[in-house]
Amino acid sequence: METISAHQSVKEQYNILKKDEMTNTFDRFNAQGKRCSFCEQGISCQLCSNGPCRIKPGAERGVCGIDADGMAMRNLLFLNTMGTSTYTFHAKEVAKTLKATALGKTPFQIKDETKLRSLAGKLGIKTDKSTKELALAVSDAMLAGINADSDDELANVLFFAPKSRIELWRKLGILPGGPVHEVMDAVSSSQTNIDGDYVSLAKKALRLGIACIYGAQIPLELGQDALFGTPSPHSVDVDIGIIDPSYVNVVVNGHEPFIGVALIKAAHEAKNQDKAKHAGAKGLHIIGSIETGQELVQRFATDNVFVGLTGNWLAIEPALATGGIDVFAMDMNCSPPAMAEYQEKYNTLLVSVSKLVNVPGMKGQIVYKPEEAASQAQKLIDMAIENFKKRKGKPTNPSGRKQKSILGFSTEACLGALGGSLDPLLDVIKKGTLKGVVALVSCTTLRDGGQDVNTLKIARELIKRDILVISAGCGNAALQVGGLTTLEAKEEAGPGLKAVCELLKIPPVLSFGTCTDTGRITLLVTAVADALGVDPSALPVAVTAPTYMEQKATIDGIFAVAFGLYTHVAPLPPVGGAPRLVKLLTQDVEGLTGGKLAVETDMVAAANGIESHIMKKRAALGLPA
Repeated sequence: METISAHQSVKEQYNILKKDEMTNTFDRFNAQGKRCSFCEQGISCQLCSNGPCRIKPGAERGVCGIDADGMAMRNLLFLNTMGTSTYTFHAKEVAKTLKATALGKTPFQIKDETKLRSLAGKLGIKTDKSTKELALAVSDAMLAGINADSDDELANVLFFAPKSRIELWRKLGILPGGPVHEVMDAVSSSQTNIDGDYVSLAKKALRLGIACIYGAQIPLELGQDALFGTPSPHSVDVDIGIIDPSYVNVVVNGHEPFIGVALIKAAHEAKNQDKAKHAGAKGLHIIGSIETGQELVQRFATDNVFVGLTGNWLAIEPALATGGIDVFAMDMNCSPPAMAEYQEKYNTLLVSVSKLVNVPGMKGQIVYKPEEAASQAQKLIDMAIENFKKRKGKPTNPSGRKQKSILGFSTEACLGALGGSLDPLLDVIKKGTLKGVVALVSCTTLRDGGQDVNTLKIARELIKRDILVISAGCGNAALQVGGLTTLEAKEEAGPGLKAVCELLKIPPVLSFGTCTDTGRITLLVTAVADALGVDPSALPVAVTAPTYMEQKATIDGIFAVAFGLYTHVAPLPPVGGAPRLVKLLTQDVEGLTGGKLAVETDMVAAANGIESHIMKKRAALGLPA
């Protein structure tokens, strides 16, 4: 059943879904059959009433006159606006939560004042202020950056990006303004008869990627560090087996941690544990799912209340099939819209906690507001306890599978493991003990195989070649549940990486967090480049997205190219029918930014390409092979 999943727990739960004749992602994928070749290649368009148009022999242009390259790049740019918009929405929520917390209106506190002061200093704010004044000023600066005019250079880029990149981006005309205005420009450019030039559209995509990372991702993650604590290494249980049906279980799903943090705080209160026990449960558990879960497990130790992470988005329906989830609270991103029938079958309540999220048939919507987070968390707990009382029969979790995972490797944590300096890492790279570093920032998809199969394949290929992997996104859960973020996983690494793991007591795959942590990884790469006195494009570093899926992933990939990094992606993005565009993205752009896309669906071949790139960069730096 490798076409289903790499994880035994998911395969077992899939058998339950089949037995129960429940709609599920795996069967829906297969039911789609062969995909439209025009759509796969990016050469179809439905933007105006003259269409749909398709590029084919005898019809080399759409009705408006756009060619294959322009059509495919316009489609890709429009996808990227969705990813940037979603990251920016998250950043706005962080800024609002930070402000409300500073004013004492939330159940949260400024947990890492050092990070707050550091962020303030980076944003050009004088730090001789009180914690409250700094938090308010940082919030205002975040919102100002989000909304900065696209005719002006975004200050955040100037504050955070390497000087060499700033100069290059300025020269290429891709130094952006704020993400809201860059999205506005990109969406406007994607309308019929406005911008039909694939090179112009590609430059706008690069601008968008840079604006997204520096205007949204970096400030939002650093802001969340200030609010909820900077991640540090600790052990956590992952996989579906953490769901114990003898407890009242509230699962938080999505990409934003706010309601999850409020739930953890409320669930630790004796009154709520007592309520759950009075209802016949052993107690009350809070459980993380996908990226919201990642945000929580990176920052919070697990105990008898917060019990860990189930997995990535393809584990959602299998987890619901345990019958042990009483409330499934959904914030922004990744809640499959066919879950309504799961509510009756498996006695769960689907509740949106975001104004963006609406699953047909869900039982409620509680729109997150920072000032109401405590009462909203309490309402969710009360709903879960009442729903627990309605359980019919005995919920099942046949596998009970759990996997220990060591996670929480923020930039600060990496420096801590290295003794407070990058020197030990630079030393083992210079000597060749480590060949290089790869950031695995990916989703999970069924396009080229079962859930997480290719993610695990390429990670294993890379670590056995003495290449350290830093992971984020849904792909991070793949590696956690797959056992590669443990100290024991060093046995699968090459001799050099194994020695580094033993010396520093780290896994061969460092768990960095969510897709949003692309920004955090960027800061780590910047620090390494600055320490060596080179541009990021000169480093023995690469990116892989072996199972990318959606719009947030595409904008991360575009940024990586702008940042100067070799970026492996699979499956093939929807550009295959646009030969000049393919050449631009996979060859020509390297001469401009130093980065490029490398498309490869065979993971051994992909690892070969990455290793070859890393060795080429080592040679250029004069480092031993």
